[in-house]
Amino acid sequence: MSLLRNKTLVLTGASMGIGEALAEELAGEGVSLVLGARTRDKLLAVRDRCRALGVRAECVAGDAADDAVAAQLVDTALKLGDFHGFIHAAGVLAPGPAVWELSAERFREVVDGSLVAAHQLMRHAVPRLLERGEGMAVFFGSGAAQRPQTGIGAYCAAKAGEEHLARQLANEAPAITTVIWRPGVVETRMQADARTAVGSAAAPLRELFASWCRDGLLLTPKQSARGLVDFLQGDPRAYHGKVADIRKI
Repeated sequence: MSLLRNKTLVLTGASMGIGEALAEELAGEGVSLVLGARTRDKLLAVRDRCRALGVRAECVAGDAADDAVAAQLVDTALKLGDFHGFIHAAGVLAPGPAVWELSAERFREVVDGSLVAAHQLMRHAVPRLLERGEGMAVFFGSGAAQRPQTGIGAYCAAKAGEEHLARQLANEAPAITTVIWRPGVVETRMQADARTAVGSAAAPLRELFASWCRDGLLLTPKQSARGLVDFLQGDPRAYHGKVADIRKI
């Protein structure tokens, strides 16, 4: 039996890519879901496919960096019952320009997608999980958090901040199993956007991402999502406060 069966999770970034695949993989394991993303029509379609697998599923369209949206995600999960935590899979890449060339609005969009949304989810979810005495918080990390990468500087900074925020949560709320999950290089819209990026820093970025495609290194969203579900049904506590990389576990 699935260790997550009948538990309820909030999942952001659920309308496409890894998040979309992850929603269906989790639903197949009997997990109830509250799905979040900015694109309502796509989100509704994912919700309906999850319901067809026999689980309770709701969705909240909007940016999880918005306080009201984050609150609604968690409140909806509490109403479904047996709220167990969240998986923050959303993110924005903004590939191509050098970091100083990004507009203030675009920079904030990238930081909001990874870091601010992660904090908003924590603000609303962690007190309720601490009341239960247990729970789970999974943050999507990236190798980009560890090194500069020409053409996606804002994303690198946002992911570095998100990974450190996860370590901070692990330190301050040890009852909640907190993991940084690195999903590998996956054929998603982010990959396609990087391969076709334009801007003064785009050329090396396009070549790097194209090489992963040429060399057959890309996972499908379903493969990446399945890797996380299998990981969560093993011993995620062994990675509390640490990075779990699909390529190394």
